Amino acid sequence: MNITFLGAAKTVTGSCYLIETRDTKFLVDCGMFQGRANEVLLNAEPFSVNPAELDFMLLSHAHIDHSGRIPKLYMDGFKGTIYATKPTVQLCGIMLPDSGHIQETENEWINRKRQRAGKAPVKPLYTVKEATDCLGLFKGVAYGEAFSVTEDIRIRFNDAGHILGSAIIEIWVRENGKDTKIVFSGDLGNKGIPILKDPVAISDADYLVIESTYGNRLHKLKKETDKLERFISIITETIEKGGNVIIPSFAVGRTQEIIYDLNKYMDVFGDAVNKILNIPVYVDSPLATSATQIFRENLDCFDEEAKEYIANGDNPLDFPTLKFTQSPEESRKLNEKTESTIIISASGMCDAGRIKHHLKHNLWRKESTILFVGYQAEGTLGRRILDGAERVKLFGEEISVNARIEAIDGFSGHADRAGLLSWVGGFAKKPKKVFIVHGELEVMNEFSHTLTDEFGLKCIVPTRGDSFVVTADGVYENIPDAQVQRRFRRLAVVEMLETLREEFEELAGILKGDLKQEKSDVEIDEVAAKLKLVEKSIVDALK
Repeated sequence: MNITFLGAAKTVTGSCYLIETRDTKFLVDCGMFQGRANEVLLNAEPFSVNPAELDFMLLSHAHIDHSGRIPKLYMDGFKGTIYATKPTVQLCGIMLPDSGHIQETENEWINRKRQRAGKAPVKPLYTVKEATDCLGLFKGVAYGEAFSVTEDIRIRFNDAGHILGSAIIEIWVRENGKDTKIVFSGDLGNKGIPILKDPVAISDADYLVIESTYGNRLHKLKKETDKLERFISIITETIEKGGNVIIPSFAVGRTQEIIYDLNKYMDVFGDAVNKILNIPVYVDSPLATSATQIFRENLDCFDEEAKEYIANGDNPLDFPTLKFTQSPEESRKLNEKTESTIIISASGMCDAGRIKHHLKHNLWRKESTILFVGYQAEGTLGRRILDGAERVKLFGEEISVNARIEAIDGFSGHADRAGLLSWVGGFAKKPKKVFIVHGELEVMNEFSHTLTDEFGLKCIVPTRGDSFVVTADGVYENIPDAQVQRRFRRLAVVEMLETLREEFEELAGILKGDLKQEKSDVEIDEVAAKLKLVEKSIVDALK
């Protein structure tokens, strides 16, 4: 069979893999690219395979960086079945239309800007209706039950412990009388994560495609109580100063985990938790509200601890001061409140949704705290804030970052290096080759060396567009797709220009703030001379 890496290759987002056998073509995941400017452009690019020629698709989980381009795939001609676990099907039922709403809203803003510039309007990537229409292709399957899609292809979904419904996918392909088994890890969760079961151990594989988000680091807070103690400390210190705690949180997974942990440790931390639970806690995301209800409807996916809470009559996803907002008006009123509040709002990387409004009203306040509880991809607003940006632009307005910025790794839904190594170490029969995906390039390279050092595994870090022939005999051949490579090469230049634009804006901001002549004229003259050289280079490039 042939496997082509169409996304999450040398980057964290856009998971998408094409598998071709003698008689069949199918995708594993079809995610949206997020963060970097050149990668976001890929969302609107034509698929490198004709969607109408695809026989089916396998979806590891509902997060938008794995599912977000399914509506476009459908619009471009795909009409096959999408196999996913039942909770994933349910979550996609709310997440994809929500993504369609975001596409429409952002497109309206873009078109107003284009209209003022005298340019023709453009269409959104897809609409709410188109996202809703594609849901008819989904088919729910159970964990742990192997099933045949064709005479030569068998599939099994296993619990990945990342979010509700997330799956490790085992695929057996029979060619020339021999079976070749390839395993996709999907996004692997931490062991002991609240609510969900631990990732299932896989016994064998000929080939492994594994995520590497945290492949070169350990989560700083290993004990659950350490994680929550720091969480409580940050909140109480902020409330004492009269500020708000703004938590950019992924609507599916982290939001429910935070609610669960606050409930779970009421007895352990006593007054500290009670103090927090007397403060209004708002989940300001209709998507998170709906997702929480889906969690409540899938108790069979919960771990034994969560099931025990429910059996004892305690709902671990609820407490008296927890409030869910629905309308935009309710969301706006949160920023009019004078008392301190905790606001949990999507999106988790701050690039869309209501969180941007709460950042606009709180980033400039020294008494408020922005608390990150999930991964922030390169190029996202969340990553810029976390990396120490002094100012950011929100809705065309420049906002100073004066708030306290904190991050707690312990809430991450991704396994860290130790977790990934533990899972790979569970293979009784190790894979012939390991393809490392879904990570930043430096992390993937480091994780590749770690797997080789620890287990003697031969690893490949594929580039987008790379294609490999894999067989039961372990032979592979790199077949670069010239058209795809050309496209990515041009987009790499676009990324360089976008980076320059951001740096120019930052430099302009610094110089505007230097009107009081804090810098010497010599320093300013040096900057001017360097900019002249850059200007000449750009003019030469345009020629």
